[in-house]
Amino acid sequence: MRAIVIREPGGPEVLEMRDVPTPVPSRGEVRVRIHATAVNRADLLQRLGMYPAPPGSPKDIPGIEIAGEVDALGEDVTEWSPGDRVFGIIGGGGYAEYVDQTGHEAPGAE
Repeated sequence: MRAIVIREPGGPEVLEMRDVPTPVPSRGEVRVRIHATAVNRADLLQRLGMYPAPPGSPKDIPGIEIAGEVDALGEDVTEWSPGDRVFGIIGGGGYAEYVDQTGHEAPGAE
């Protein structure tokens, strides 16, 4: 999948489009195909090296606001189905085509 990656701390010029592995949802997780994201202060600070990604979030792919649809389910996910539209705040990784999230903490449904 494609993602916007922070090459090193700095200005906008440090952002690069790269191919990175597509996440595979683990037990209790869903994978979301991202249709839209946003740029907010946390993303700008992360790009500058002043806001570390939370544990479990990609350290080099910013983006904490997403909207999209559930694309795949991990084992034991029963509350979500592929095609469910979702939105929410995540720990990071929103500047990518896909992100995986814990099913019971998955973003809100539309």
